[in-house]
Amino acid sequence: MFSEKIIALVYKLFMQENKNPLSPHLQIYKWQISSLLSITHRIVGVINFFAITLICFWSLSLLLGVESYEIIYTLLNSFIGKFIAIGLCWTFSFHILNELRHLLWDLGYGFDLKISKITGVLALVGSFILTIIFYLIGKNFF
Repeated sequence: MFSEKIIALVYKLFMQENKNPLSPHLQIYKWQISSLLSITHRIVGVINFFAITLICFWSLSLLLGVESYEIIYTLLNSFIGKFIAIGLCWTFSFHILNELRHLLWDLGYGFDLKISKITGVLALVGSFILTIIFYLIGKNFF
């Protein structure tokens, strides 16, 4: 009973007269390039973590002999394997370019809103361009 009175008092003092605006919901929130890049950067970082782990297991399979390497070789030469390789190429390219953008911010450059938007678009478009370049180079070697 005592705690109910305290809760009612706290509600009346602090929450009943609260005139602060509510934060917008995702349905009405206008996406911006900075929020898109921030979320994408975090997702890509997690994907890259698992990709590096798989690459380590792949390199360890080379030590186990031809049989274990043949399975991975067949997977990488399939359509799904090539799609995953191109996708991982994009994730690494995007992460590197966005990290360079963050490095410039750490040095104190690029905080202007216009410059921030330009570098964000450059990181996004540049990652696709780098992926295409890596694909064309790799296509000639493999």
